[in-house]
Amino acid sequence: MGERETEWPEVESEEFGELLRFTLAGFVGGLVAAVALDRAGLARSGLGQWLVRTLAGEGESLMEGFYALRSRLARRAESLAEAYGWGKLFGMVLPWVVDGVSRLAGVDVYGVESFYIPFFYSMSDQVGAGVAGFAFFKRRERSWRGALAAYLRSPIMVTGLLVVFLVPAGLLIARLLGFSPTTQMRTALEAIAANLCWLPPLVGWLGERRTSR
Repeated sequence: MGERETEWPEVESEEFGELLRFTLAGFVGGLVAAVALDRAGLARSGLGQWLVRTLAGEGESLMEGFYALRSRLARRAESLAEAYGWGKLFGMVLPWVVDGVSRLAGVDVYGVESFYIPFFYSMSDQVGAGVAGFAFFKRRERSWRGALAAYLRSPIMVTGLLVVFLVPAGLLIARLLGFSPTTQMRTALEAIAANLCWLPPLVGWLGERRTSR
C-alpha cells in the first residue's frame, strides 16, 4: 500500500518519537507527584488530584505544545505532528473546568457518576489533537470532502478517534466494578490507564520507520 493511501504524514525524522517521549515523561511526573502527596497525607486533596491528573493525563500536552512552538519558530513546513501538538495544548483547559464545576455541583468525585472526569483529563487533549489534525488536512486538501477522506485514510487519526470512544467505556466499567481513586496513586494509575494518547503517536512513529527504510 502506498504512502498516499495510508496517509503517513510528511514529517521530520523522529517527530512522533518525540511525542512518545513526552507522554512517558508525563506519566513519570504524575506518579512522582502521587507518591509525594500520599506521603504528605493529601491522599484526597482536590488540588492534589488536579495536579496528578494534569501531569499523568496531560503532562505530555504541555511539552507537545512546546514542540509545536519550537517547530513554528524554526520555520519548518507545517506537519501533522506539529498540528497534533497544538491541538493537544489547546485541549488542556477543558478538564480543569469540568472538574471544578463537578465538585461545585456536589458530584461524588470518587463514585461511578464521576467516571467522566478522568476521561476529560486524559483524553480532551486527544480530542483537540483530532480537531487540529482535521484542520491540517482541510488546509492541505482545500475541501471538506478531501479533508474527511484524508482523515479516514490516516492510521494516526483513526487510532485517535477509536481511543476517544473506547476510553470512557473502560473508565465506566472500572468504576462499576468498584474502582475508586481514593488515593493519589490510584488517581495517577487511573489517569495513566485512560491516557491512551500515546497510541496515535506510536502509529506515527512506526509509519516514520517504515517510510524511512
